[in-house]
Amino acid sequence: MHYISWFFLPFCLAAIFYYSYTIYASLEFFGQSPASDPHFHPPVTVLKPLCGLDRDTYTNLASFCYQDYPTFQVIFAVREASDPSITVVKQLQADFPDADLQLVISDRLIGNNLKVSNLANALEKAKHPLLVIADSDIRVNKDYLRRIVQPFKREKVGIVTCLYTSWADSLLARFEALGIATQLQPGVLTARQLEGMHFALGSTIAIRQQALKTIGGFFAIANYLADDYQLGYLTSQRGYEVILSECIVSHQLDTPSIASFFRRQTRWARCIRAERFWSYLGLILTQGTVMSMLFWLSTSGSGLGWTVLCLTWGLRLVMAWIVGVKGLNDHSARQWLWLVPVWDVVSFGIWGWGLASDRVEWRGHTFRLLQGGQLIPVEAAQSAKKPEISIAS
Repeated sequence: MHYISWFFLPFCLAAIFYYSYTIYASLEFFGQSPASDPHFHPPVTVLKPLCGLDRDTYTNLASFCYQDYPTFQVIFAVREASDPSITVVKQLQADFPDADLQLVISDRLIGNNLKVSNLANALEKAKHPLLVIADSDIRVNKDYLRRIVQPFKREKVGIVTCLYTSWADSLLARFEALGIATQLQPGVLTARQLEGMHFALGSTIAIRQQALKTIGGFFAIANYLADDYQLGYLTSQRGYEVILSECIVSHQLDTPSIASFFRRQTRWARCIRAERFWSYLGLILTQGTVMSMLFWLSTSGSGLGWTVLCLTWGLRLVMAWIVGVKGLNDHSARQWLWLVPVWDVVSFGIWGWGLASDRVEWRGHTFRLLQGGQLIPVEAAQSAKKPEISIAS
């Protein structure tokens, strides 16, 4: 073989190992039979930070209002009195007169992450010691609260989080959903099996108020882009367990343009790079589709090249099927599984582009990501010689 082939081969072998281990981790997770106590239902406060409207805002929010659960409160928080989501909230209050639904309108800021400021403002009205945080584009079943609270029977559990499956209308959104189901979610399951959960997902974060106070409340994450990751990480660092629930929620994915697709994917990539730089570099070892193609080309299509290519792609597709189709029952994964290699090529390009800059676009604003994941508006970063972020307390 040409000497360059020996450069690509270790990456292919690493990816083969990764796919195999992820298959094992996924089978272990989806094969578990979690215990359920129908008599365990502690009072819960659901915090819903809102900003504008999603495509199905009413349906998404309503799914949290008709829970089959004895005592729960839902607090909707917005920054501006002109926010269009307020009309939806008022309609929910009219449609669910027996539910404990509250609306908080406050422009108080505690940091650069406006969502976290919304959460902090909503927290002041919380009645119960167990909080559930979920993004506005999440939809759940009626037994959602009953299922996610089960791990809290153990005092050491501080956070419960959930995987999610995405539903999408446009072809571009379905393609993005394919990547979430077959690349992002398998990575979560691998991390869980390999080192335990030390992070959380924005699809659901159920957290004890006591655990939140221990890490310094929402002030501790008010300047971070990946607030969900930080909540899980900081809580685990205080000795609490973070549990990945068997409950899977639905996520509405709206990708109106190629530009919005790349903005979101680049933001996620650079956020991971800022939070965990060496882990981000290590993702190159999971890029088996691209590396096996390069190995095949470097061997001029030799027998060994074909063997490595087929083995790598075969395991990659098996992993995608087990997680995306069998485990999550994701519609895009079922329909477009054959496009996984195309997704991998696009994802490889995004991974490389993620190394090119520390700037991200989020909700119409441009931010600079500092080492560790804190964000600062570009205007402030340009005007300060030595930009520093001070967290209010």
